Formats: sequence, C-alpha cells, structure tokens
Amino acid sequence: MELTEKLKHLEENIKVLREIKDTITLEELKVNKRYEWEVRYGLLESIQVVIDIACKLSSQYNLGNPKTYRACIELLQQHKYLDKALAQKVMGMVGLRNLLVHEYIEIDEEKLYQFLEYLDDFIAFGLQMQEHI
Repeated sequence: MELTEKLKHLEENIKVLREIKDTITLEELKVNKRYEWEVRYGLLESIQVVIDIACKLSSQYNLGNPKTYRACIELLQQHKYLDKALAQKVMGMVGLRNLLVHEYIEIDEEKLYQFLEYLDDFIAFGLQMQEHI
C-alpha cells in the first residue's frame, strides 16, 4: 500500500473512531464487549498505520537505521519532518499500541475511552506527513 493510501486509510479510521466516540458512552463501552473491541481495534490499526508511515519515510529519506518503532518517530522529529510536540504524542501512541498488543487482557476501559480524546493527533500527524509524501 502506498503512503498516500495509508494516509487515506488513517483518515477513514479516525472518522469511524469519531463516530464511535460521539455515539457511545464510557458506561456502554464497559458493558458492551463489542464496543470495546471496536475502539481497541480502531486505535490499534490507526496507530499501526502511523508507525508504518513513520518507518517508511525514515527509510525512504535515509534518516538513519531505526531499531524500534519509537526510533522511526524520533528520526522524523530530529530531521524536522515532525514537530517535537507531536512527535512526543505519537511516541505515546506507540506505547498504547504495545499495551493493546501485549497487555490486551488488562486494558482499563476508562483509559481506552480517554484515548478517543486524542484523535486530532492522528490527523495532525497525517497533515505533517502529507508534506513529505
């Protein structure tokens, strides 16, 4: 998948996550496993798209030899492809991704729901990356 297609996919995911955020409450998320799965998977896939874009651009522009997903984002920030404040937020997304993948049984529904407040960070990432694709 090309980077422009990945950005479009990210945009579509965020649109769906916004719809979920606007239509369900935290209490509904807690009692309806399907809602929890929708939020988990939507966030996980969106974060993975961000990671894929960051690592692809790091490689494409020969920014370094990252050994971790976080390092891909750090390289984008160091080389001014991504501003520092947003880079910190995106690195936090990588942490959430790791929780969703490795600690999936112990995810706190309240924290999961709170992550829906940060959907604009995904859009900001896409806008900054669009300049380099």
